Amino acid sequence: MSTIQQHYQSVTQRLQQACADCGRDPASVRLLAVSKTKPADMVEAVYNLGQRAFGENYVQDGMDKITALSHLDDIEWHFIGPLQSNKSRIVAEHFHWLETLDREKIARRLHEQRPHTMPPLNVLLQVNISGEEQKSGVLPADVEALAQSIASLDRLQLRGLMCIPEHTDDNEVLAEQFRAMKALSQQLQQQHPQADVLSMGMSGDLELAIACGSTEVRIGTDIFGARDYPASKS
Repeated sequence: MSTIQQHYQSVTQRLQQACADCGRDPASVRLLAVSKTKPADMVEAVYNLGQRAFGENYVQDGMDKITALSHLDDIEWHFIGPLQSNKSRIVAEHFHWLETLDREKIARRLHEQRPHTMPPLNVLLQVNISGEEQKSGVLPADVEALAQSIASLDRLQLRGLMCIPEHTDDNEVLAEQFRAMKALSQQLQQQHPQADVLSMGMSGDLELAIACGSTEVRIGTDIFGARDYPASKS
């Protein structure tokens, strides 16, 4: 068994156990394999283990892999990094999901740039649930206004929320933020029933996030190994 297969199986077992521990169906939580900085052949190796959804943080790095793996017609590409206006067309034309939408300006650009030959781009609103000034994301109080703006854009499909919580080892703080996200998700679904995705939880807090209601966990290093960051990425 290869190292990457061992890592992938270990992560899927953790996910299944976390669901069992809180009485949830493992099928209710999607694993997003975060492949940033890793080569296309590693992505394909994980694809061959049954994984279909992959997350990319850098537009060009993701585009290189999308091109290299174009023969895999059921692979699903999620953009999960900060998106600059000048890179929005690439995401609109080549990705299936954008998980970090937090501005109406970007939403309108994506709507205008999404080809009509493709299904609407699935989007998650990134929420700054910790209220940290340096962090990207819409504040909880502004979620519904942005959601309403997106509702008028037929080339986008609002699918839910994502967050990157405060960087802390205090599980009580994390749990409070995860529970606040769950409540916000439930509120959003009252007006937008299709927005049923709640993306929260990574390698270090997978179990806690699932216990608090996450429907998608984003796992990178624990599957692919330590990342190799070049001098600059975009």
